[in-house]
Amino acid sequence: MSSEDSENLGDIRDQVQFTPQPLNRTAPFYVAGHRGLVGSAIWRRLEEDGFTDLHGRSSSELDLKDRDAVFAFFAETRPRYVVLAAAKVGGILANSTYPVDFLSDNLRIQVNVLDAALEYRVDRLLFLGSSCIYPRMAPQPITEDSLLTGHLEPTNDAYAIAKIAGILHIQAVRRQYGLPWISAMPTNLYGPGDNFSPTGSHVLPALIRRYDEAARSGAASVTNWGTGSPRREFLHVDDMAAACLHLLEHYDGPTQVNVGTGSDVTISEIAETIARVVGFGGETQWDSSKPDGTPQKLLDVSLLADAGWSAGITLEAGLRSTVQWYRDNLESLRQ
Repeated sequence: MSSEDSENLGDIRDQVQFTPQPLNRTAPFYVAGHRGLVGSAIWRRLEEDGFTDLHGRSSSELDLKDRDAVFAFFAETRPRYVVLAAAKVGGILANSTYPVDFLSDNLRIQVNVLDAALEYRVDRLLFLGSSCIYPRMAPQPITEDSLLTGHLEPTNDAYAIAKIAGILHIQAVRRQYGLPWISAMPTNLYGPGDNFSPTGSHVLPALIRRYDEAARSGAASVTNWGTGSPRREFLHVDDMAAACLHLLEHYDGPTQVNVGTGSDVTISEIAETIARVVGFGGETQWDSSKPDGTPQKLLDVSLLADAGWSAGITLEAGLRSTVQWYRDNLESLRQ
C-alpha cells in the first residue's frame, strides 16, 4: 500500500474535525454508572469543577440493559455530554465463573447507551474500558497499538471482548457520523466506593479486606492467591476522574488513551504495603495452585502525557485513604 493510499484510508477511518475545548458547566451531563467506583469519582470531580446539571440513575432506577428505558431516559434528559462508566465488573474468580454474564451484560449496556447517545447526538462522549483489552503477553509497557495483536488473558477474556467492542463502536461512530467521541483505558483502579466483596472484588480491595480482617482478629497468617510475582499498576480513582475530565477538554482522536501512572509493583509488594498500612504483623502465605493472571500489565502513558496529564496521588497515600474509607464504611459495604 502506498503512503498516499494509507493517508486516504486514514481519512476514511476517521471523519471527525474537532478542536477540544472547555465543556459548558451548565449543560446537561450524564454519568452512566455514577454510583460505581469510577462513576462516583467522576461525579465528585464534576461537582468540584462547577458542573451544575449532572444526571445519574442507579441500576434500580434505570436498567441500562433495557433498551427502551435507556432511550426514554435520553429523550427526557437530552444530555450534551456523557461518560459511560457503567459496567458489570469483578475479579478473576467472578470473571472465570460467569463469562456469559460479563459478556452479555456489558455488550447490552454499551450498545444501548451508545445507540441512544447517537440518536440524540451527544456532543462529547467518553467510553471507559479496561487494560484487560490488551493481549496477555503484550510487550511492556503496553502501547495503545497493541490492541488486537495477540491472545487475551483467558480468565477475563469475555469482559475484555465486550470492552474491545465498545472501543470499536466509538471508532465506528467517529467514521460514520463524525462525532468527537473518545475512549480511555484505565489501569487497575482503587479508592473510595470500591467493591470489597470476598468473591467479586479485584485484587487490591480484596487484599485490603483480607488483611484488615486478619489484623482485627489477630490471625497469625494470611493466604493469598497465586505466587505474588505478577506485576500490576494501580491508579487512584480520583486521579482517574481528573484524567477523564482532562481528556474530554484536551484530547480528541480515534485511538483509545491509556490512563495510568506509568509504574508498577508486584502483588507481593502491594500485599506487604497493605499489611503495613492496616497494622497486620503476621505471616503472608501464597497458594500457588490458584491462578496468577497476566504476568505483567503496565500501561504506556505517553499519549496521556502528550495530552498534558499525569497522575498525582502516590500509592502509599492512596492506600491509606482507601483503608480509612473502608473502615469508615464497613457496615454498608457490598458483601
